[in-house]
Amino acid sequence: MPTLSVSPAPASADIPGVMVPGVASDDLELLLQRFLGPILDLAGAQAGAVRVVTDDGLHMRLVAQQGLPLHVQEAEQLVDRGCGMCGTAVGADVLGWVDDLRSCDRQGGGHYFGGQCKGVLAISLSHADQVLGIYNLFFESRVQIPPTTQTILRLIGQLLGLSLHNARIERERLRLTVMKERQEMVNEVHDAIAQTLAYARMRLPLLNDAMLAHDDPKAIKYFSDVKQAVGEVHDNLREVMTYFRTRMDPLGLLHALQGIAAEFFGRNGISLEIRNTVRHLNLSDAQEVQVFHIVQESLANIAKHSMARHAVVAIHKTPAGLEFVIEDDGLGMAAPGVSTIVTTAKGLSASTHFGLEIMQSRAQRLGASLEVGENAGGGTRVRLLLPTPPATTAERTP
Repeated sequence: MPTLSVSPAPASADIPGVMVPGVASDDLELLLQRFLGPILDLAGAQAGAVRVVTDDGLHMRLVAQQGLPLHVQEAEQLVDRGCGMCGTAVGADVLGWVDDLRSCDRQGGGHYFGGQCKGVLAISLSHADQVLGIYNLFFESRVQIPPTTQTILRLIGQLLGLSLHNARIERERLRLTVMKERQEMVNEVHDAIAQTLAYARMRLPLLNDAMLAHDDPKAIKYFSDVKQAVGEVHDNLREVMTYFRTRMDPLGLLHALQGIAAEFFGRNGISLEIRNTVRHLNLSDAQEVQVFHIVQESLANIAKHSMARHAVVAIHKTPAGLEFVIEDDGLGMAAPGVSTIVTTAKGLSASTHFGLEIMQSRAQRLGASLEVGENAGGGTRVRLLLPTPPATTAERTP
């Protein structure tokens, strides 16, 4: 009896938009091929293939195979969704035989499997009344598959369908995450820069009129206003860029703060201590991100303005809520900071620092309070308080 010609599986192909939770997209073909091996043995098939419906719903893409001749692999990388029995299997949740292989011959450029393939089984990959793809089993002779084996093959199809469904959900979640981060970037840029640019734009016509009128005092004043606004835009743009370069540590807020503390002295010459008396912060991912950037901005201000030797980030649980206190032993708010001294020495106007406004905005998003003032022992003190959420009726009920 002639046998189906078998060729080794090709190197992993690019499979856009297909992922399995817990498995990297590059490993998808390997995962599906591992499924195919036991399936071929179970059904007594000589080759197999897995096809996934493309995002546009018009085609089926070959994403894994075992035993397909090279010319068949190349011809069937992408086929029409309605092609033959495979199209029928995609259109409805079925397990069906393909005995007439003439359409397959035409798709494969003639001599499908060299004329050695006598039957193809098409099994839907379905989930929740939706067919996401199919898998094919190729036989060199007509066989009778027991009903029990058919049931197992259907269950395997449903399992693979569930994996593809979860993959699409994960892809959509990642897409929404990217969109949210982009919107967050737009909001940050708008909050930090747009108003200052609008102010500078309003001052430019006044500057032009004063120059045309040879009104030197007004021209100098409006020029100073525009110069100061441009400096503020520069500073705030740098802060926004720093924020988006320094993303939240995937291991959580405390790990991120310890990471900052480990490098703070080497970068700024200021020792930084993290004092945490709370065993479990119980913050959501979104809350941790906002708290992290408030603390980060506070420490950036300490590094730039305080001329301190020591700083502390203290975390406490109080009756009012979760408290974060950032303190330093530097000059304090009343004394001019090092950045102010430098800009003054260069004859420049020290720009207004908008970091505090961004910190206040973040605190408002958290429903928290933010206080900035003098430290009792000298230096500056920033206090962020996240109120304890009210207990629900179920929590109050003994």
